[in-house]
Amino acid sequence: MSDDRKLMVLRAIVQDYVQTSEPVGSRALVERHHLGVSAATVRNDMAQLEEEGLIHAPHTSAGRVPTDAGYRLFVDRLSAVKPLTLGERRAISQFLEGAVDLDDVVDRTVRLLAGLTRQVAVVQYPSLTRSIVRHIELVPLGASHVMIVLIVNTGRVEQRVVELGPVLAGDEGEGLVALIRGELNETAAGLPFTVAAARLSELAEGVGDDPEAQGADGRGPDAGSDPHAAALRTVVSSLCDALAEEREERVVLAGQSNLAKSGGDFTRSIGPILEALEEHVVLLRLLGQLSDDPDLVSVRIGAENPVSGLQSTSLVSVGYGSGAERVASLGVLGPTRMDYPTTMASVRAVARYVSQILDDNPAP
Repeated sequence: MSDDRKLMVLRAIVQDYVQTSEPVGSRALVERHHLGVSAATVRNDMAQLEEEGLIHAPHTSAGRVPTDAGYRLFVDRLSAVKPLTLGERRAISQFLEGAVDLDDVVDRTVRLLAGLTRQVAVVQYPSLTRSIVRHIELVPLGASHVMIVLIVNTGRVEQRVVELGPVLAGDEGEGLVALIRGELNETAAGLPFTVAAARLSELAEGVGDDPEAQGADGRGPDAGSDPHAAALRTVVSSLCDALAEEREERVVLAGQSNLAKSGGDFTRSIGPILEALEEHVVLLRLLGQLSDDPDLVSVRIGAENPVSGLQSTSLVSVGYGSGAERVASLGVLGPTRMDYPTTMASVRAVARYVSQILDDNPAP
């Protein structure tokens, strides 16, 4: 049996089983596919594929189904990911282009993926640790408070309100806010988040004032201290605290009900799968184990998933980001009996459109 014919027979078995969910026999392969050999030859080929652990008989019948190893070989030998039609690409683009902010982008993306693939869609929010500071804005709120607005290249926006006390009153207050805004952006704009946070801390430590010079309530700079130094420290401290709190990664899911429609594909109940999906830390870990190449689609099949509750599923995922850097990942999870070429094409196409949106509209 040649390797080419082995792959041809295996491909035919995978395609038929994905389409029908029924074990595939040699006669059906000969009738549906132009294999160029007799049914007897196909039976011999199937026997060898079974010996190699690429297919197996789920029960005492003439039909065979792919194993995890069979799916893996099929995916690894795909000559090309099936391209989406022009209509499918246009529909994806139009659906995502209507998003108004990052939350809307993520929400639309996860619903779009679930609808396209009829699987469970998983979308990770852009990671702050992989993001770049685009701009820091300070917005005065009344005579004593200021809102800190951090805008990063992925469109993510973080806000926090701090009290600076009477130093904001009058024209001098406006000048102070403008001065600090300029210092913050000169220090941090254009830098990766982790680097920017360190530079901001150095900026605050470098101003010539007593860091303990705070008001009696500890909330703002003391009236007797250097207004600039004390206000800068308050803003930087609050900004860094807010970023530290928001550093926790998040994922959004949609389409869990699709699992019920594929209930027959799971040897056990879907309970363990749903329980695993509730553990977002687990999903983040799986999505994080990707190449930084945003065009490389990762496929984990069955037992390749390290989480026991997901070992009857396959996870197809890819990174997305602003520019050439991957800042997060998205993908779909479903039964191993999956239309891999179409699913991989859908996941990659959606990731490319999301990346384009982040590049074109990095922030509101």
